[in-house]
Amino acid sequence: MTTTNANLSSANTGWREAVAGYQNPDLLRSIWQIVNSIGGYVIMWYLMWRSLSVSYWLTLLLGIVAGGFMVRIFIIFHDCGHGSFFKSKKLNTFWGTVTGILTLTAYDQWSHEHALHHASSGDLDRRGMGDVWTLTVKEYQALPLMKRLWYRIFRHPVILFGFGPTYTFGISHRIARSDASPRERRSVVLTNLALLGIVIGMHFLIGIKAFFLIQMPILAIGGAIGLWLFYVQHTFEPPYWEHHDEWNFETAALAGSSYYKLPKVLQWFTGNIGIHHIHHLSPRIPNYNLQACQDENEIFQAVQPLTFWASLRSLNLRVWDETQRRMLSFREMRKLYQQASRQSAGAA
Repeated sequence: MTTTNANLSSANTGWREAVAGYQNPDLLRSIWQIVNSIGGYVIMWYLMWRSLSVSYWLTLLLGIVAGGFMVRIFIIFHDCGHGSFFKSKKLNTFWGTVTGILTLTAYDQWSHEHALHHASSGDLDRRGMGDVWTLTVKEYQALPLMKRLWYRIFRHPVILFGFGPTYTFGISHRIARSDASPRERRSVVLTNLALLGIVIGMHFLIGIKAFFLIQMPILAIGGAIGLWLFYVQHTFEPPYWEHHDEWNFETAALAGSSYYKLPKVLQWFTGNIGIHHIHHLSPRIPNYNLQACQDENEIFQAVQPLTFWASLRSLNLRVWDETQRRMLSFREMRKLYQQASRQSAGAA
């Protein structure tokens, strides 16, 4: 994925005019997306329940589609958090809260964290809120052994996309941050109470075992897809990382957010979120307008699409090398460290 400085410079001066016509949500399209997303999710959930008496393998297969609908519901939740899904703030808050419950995420707390992510993505001096834990080579080498090991474990794909979704959506989202505002804390508490109510209701309706046999695969699959999308949207080659004094919002959006081009069916389930460079420039664009904005404005053509197969290479990207200005795998970092040690020994 590459961009030219000339094209980026042009986009930096003309993007506001380009996105202006796409920032108005369409009430009917928003309502229809709620219907087909939540409706599809409910239908798949029902089919999974009925399939329990046939084969759990069938249940798991249906869970893949249900997980896709969960991702699509999360996109609605995400757009509400940006105030882009409806013109009405009350409607955004209401449906953001509802879709947040369905995706096990407190609306107000997550929206605040995500706003900080948009304001600091690619900024080396403002990491740590709403992003994937990323260290520079120097930071990694300065860590004690056990923290290095923990970082390696955290960045391993099995942990990040296997155990990560269950921890993030099942545990982490149940706890308010220590610095959370009263509104954010209320959002976490109310979401937890709503989820508890659902669990109790399902216990009496279909049984607690059946509920978890259905919900856990959906959580694991939908969460893994969601975390993968978030990861690949900002972890690819060449990436964008700058210290705050040199960080630029527009360049961070265009060069530091991928244009993840997926097959149409996957693009539908993921709510066009792969068009992430435009989303970071203007989060007020509802998801269903992103593709038109990309197709109808020449200034965005400078951002080359990242294909699915090419995106798999990002799994090996672990640490940011400020000298070479690129992400390295642990193996590449070790080779550089050994090479530098030999050179240092030779000079001595």
